[in-house]
Amino acid sequence: MQSFDSIVLIDDDPINNLINKRLISKLEFNSEVEEYLEAENALNAILETSSQKKLLILLDINMPVMNGWDFLKLYLEKCQNRKDVIVMLSSSIDFQDRKKSEEYPCVSGFIEKPLTHKKLLEVLKTFDLKEKE
Repeated sequence: MQSFDSIVLIDDDPINNLINKRLISKLEFNSEVEEYLEAENALNAILETSSQKKLLILLDINMPVMNGWDFLKLYLEKCQNRKDVIVMLSSSIDFQDRKKSEEYPCVSGFIEKPLTHKKLLEVLKTFDLKEKE
């Protein structure tokens, strides 16, 4: 199983962040959990974080100001030297959103809300298998 220096929640809904933070803490990743209501603030914090630190980023798609797709575009431009794991975490059930997320090489998975232990562990297990190939 992956270990991360920090887990970054990016979602404009503070209630979702609170619930997800509690759920993640029960998984005992031994990682710091940071939450951001605005994707731009999260991106700025990531840019200030050492590229040696490995982050798990859980990213919502539909947010005001900067949505998940905008975040990914800027992340790819500004964070080329990072090896973070990004998982889309969205209430969208649109197949096109899932397909679009696969076009981004930095995205490792897609989880439909609500986040559950099982969903998160399945995506991370899949990522572990891909990384070993």
